[in-house]
Amino acid sequence: MDYSRTLDWMFAQLPMYQRQGASAYKIDLSNTLQLAEHLGNPHKKIKTIHVAGTNGKGSTSHMLAAILQEAGYRVGLYTSPHLKDFRERIRINGAVITEAYVVDFIAQHRAFFDQHACSFFEMTVGMAFQYFADQQVDIAVIEVGLGGRLDSTNIIRPEVSVITNIGMDHTQFLGTTFAAIAAEKAGIIKQHVPVVIGRTIPETKAVFEEKAAEQSSPVFYAADLITSVFKTDLLGQYQQENIKTAVQTIHVLQGQGWEISEEAVEVGLQHVVHHTGLLGRWQVLQTHPKVVCDTAHNEDGLASVMQQVRSETHQQLHIVLGVVADKDLDTILPLFPIEAVYYFCAPTIKRALAKDTLQAAAANHHLKGSVYNSVKEAYTDALANANAEDLIYIGGSTFVVAEII
Repeated sequence: MDYSRTLDWMFAQLPMYQRQGASAYKIDLSNTLQLAEHLGNPHKKIKTIHVAGTNGKGSTSHMLAAILQEAGYRVGLYTSPHLKDFRERIRINGAVITEAYVVDFIAQHRAFFDQHACSFFEMTVGMAFQYFADQQVDIAVIEVGLGGRLDSTNIIRPEVSVITNIGMDHTQFLGTTFAAIAAEKAGIIKQHVPVVIGRTIPETKAVFEEKAAEQSSPVFYAADLITSVFKTDLLGQYQQENIKTAVQTIHVLQGQGWEISEEAVEVGLQHVVHHTGLLGRWQVLQTHPKVVCDTAHNEDGLASVMQQVRSETHQQLHIVLGVVADKDLDTILPLFPIEAVYYFCAPTIKRALAKDTLQAAAANHHLKGSVYNSVKEAYTDALANANAEDLIYIGGSTFVVAEII
């Protein structure tokens, strides 16, 4: 099979949470462990950093990768989901995995995947570990896909574990309280491996401290970091929190003997997009009118982004909005400004919430607008209606952003 057909097979044959929902969530790591053994345990041949959290884990992972690259290391980066191309998930020093490697990996191990009914995520994690081992990276930054304790990435023993924050998301899998979700994220804490914690509340801090004590793992809090203000090319105001988490993680690595200068930290943070190719975080697509897209999609993330939307200078606000069907609309819709003009749409995935359903739910929260047959149609109409001093925001779902970028 060529690359296109290989991807078609991956997406069609194997369950994937981002498109299918609950059917892709596994209850243990047995498949991942069997696959790792089948591959020769490549995750044991590389050094890693493990990053979990409700929000900010993608940005923090990219910041860490950029800093380590600036320090001269060969850095693997595994993240999910992708926006445009599957290969975005697996990078080395910003360069995506080759099409040939993807095709060859699937062809070589397809019989095993079939025999063990491996999920999309298990298969992709195995591919990332194998690729990083084959390419002899110095270190790989590994982002958790969902939760932590039962996530397929959680077979690694990292140099340091990172938990950015805890918010209400994926409650059908992770629990309905902050403590329950924190317990799932804390599942990445390994014995004697230091852990960096980003934002906490008393309810989650107690969970992290109990798990860390159980594992004899030293705990470092980003909030305790006393440092100068760092700038980054990631423009969202919420990135300041992620910066502190990333820098505190770098300090832990420095304490372990990793050679990372303060200049590398400063320059790396200023070149995250250039070094890693990160997209969709308060990304400005054009000016006059200013168009911004952001992948925030849960209560915690959207609250931060909507705060920044309100702080932007503009005349009329236009919001192109689409979400997936399992979102708690009564939680997220009140976060959106009622003075905006809305363009309701649905991304082209099975899990998308129907545009008419979204419009009706939004009306209950005094959000008014029209429905459109596609994300691009909604965006086109927003551009046509906006004047030079207006602001257009595109979001609600990673998949909405992916169709615009």
